[in-house]
Amino acid sequence: MAKDTVIYGLSSIVGRFLNYLLVPLYTHYMPKESGDYGVSTNIYAYTALILVLLTFGMETTLFRFANDEKARPDTVFTTALATVAGLTALFLLLVFGFITPVSSALGYAEHPEYLTMMAVVVALDALQAIPFCYLRFQKRPIRFASLKLLFILLNIGLNLLYFVWLGKTSVFYVFFINLLCTAFITLFFIPDLFRVRWHFDGKLLRQMLGYSWPILILGIAGILNQVADKILFPLVYPDEAEANVQLGVYGGCVKIAMIMAMITQAFRFAYEPIVFAKSKDADKTDYYASAMKYFLIFTLLAFLCVVGWMPLLQYIIGADYREGLGVIPIVMVAEIMMGVYFNLSFWYKLIDKTIYGAWFSLAGCAVLFLVNILFIPRYGYWACAWGGVAGYGTSMVLSYIVGQRKNPIPYPMRAMARYVVLTALLYISINGFPAFGFGSIVNLLFNTLCIVIFIAYIIRCDFPLSSLPIIGNKFR
Repeated sequence: MAKDTVIYGLSSIVGRFLNYLLVPLYTHYMPKESGDYGVSTNIYAYTALILVLLTFGMETTLFRFANDEKARPDTVFTTALATVAGLTALFLLLVFGFITPVSSALGYAEHPEYLTMMAVVVALDALQAIPFCYLRFQKRPIRFASLKLLFILLNIGLNLLYFVWLGKTSVFYVFFINLLCTAFITLFFIPDLFRVRWHFDGKLLRQMLGYSWPILILGIAGILNQVADKILFPLVYPDEAEANVQLGVYGGCVKIAMIMAMITQAFRFAYEPIVFAKSKDADKTDYYASAMKYFLIFTLLAFLCVVGWMPLLQYIIGADYREGLGVIPIVMVAEIMMGVYFNLSFWYKLIDKTIYGAWFSLAGCAVLFLVNILFIPRYGYWACAWGGVAGYGTSMVLSYIVGQRKNPIPYPMRAMARYVVLTALLYISINGFPAFGFGSIVNLLFNTLCIVIFIAYIIRCDFPLSSLPIIGNKFR
């Protein structure tokens, strides 16, 4: 799992890091007052939600049924792909048929082209999702990572071309470039489609839909937990003209916090196939418990690195957008909770009770909606950040309580709690030290010392140097 996580992490973490290069580009060439970055944040939130609808939970469903000894993996793959293709075709027909009223309803009556371009992008993304998922099932992380990185490098190159050299700084070109890159990557999957034996199994599809629809509900609730604040913000913020400006500030700052999403995604890409493959092993519960602990350890380390090195990371976004930096630790806490909830979710996936996940996610989503609707008019994007904590926290606690009754796993709660307490103490120290009036270099060195203390604790308790290959020989 560690090997695959590194490879998937290369495409996810390195790829997201390269995408960070676009954040200063956009926040420099699209001034805060223009609201263009807020428009981008808002429309990408809608596309994330639509992508979940179009994939219909078929990614997790593919793993579940392709690992079934009675099913042929190629049949599962082609049945899933045909289903998503049908949903995608219907979606595009509806969008192009009703683009005028849809654009008006979403506040883009003057720019329907934004929505048409992103509709095609999300349709192609949905079609790519199933072949990408099949690559993970086939344990082909190199090809997976290569295609992901190719998309990112092409995207960055075209953005530099349009924004820097050609001077095309409208948000229109953000969407246009995404469309070009997505279409290009789609071409790479065409040869793969001729290498599989195509067979659409109607009976299998009914079984897959019975498994996937609760995952769809779970996915909708889960993605709403991530993007509902960005969708709701322009609708409930009292100053319509200022809404996109403030949303742009929030969207820019959230980019820095997305290190948590990168780690969770890389972990998920490697962990999900292994969980289903290991579901029949005798030591599976110990394996799941250990995976949870190590996930928490490394996300807490990432949290400390981000808050500790914020004096440097703040330059990722333009100076006009830095007024919202205070929300970053809050958003990262929410992302950690989301990752823990993802780890907790396997108990109901493995016993085919995915409906539980739907209820947990809906409960969390309801809390998030409530917090955002009630408090955005007064507190702006701060309500968005705290709404994520409340929503993910609700889903996480419900999943743990019910899961320990239905399918208990011996999570090392005391060990994990010690890491959480240590992180909290170090975070308080990092935030309190600047009050002594030292210069930024001294503050950065102190913050780095706090991070080293956390790493030393990890080595002492869970990763003794003597256990490492090659290096460990010097410590035995």
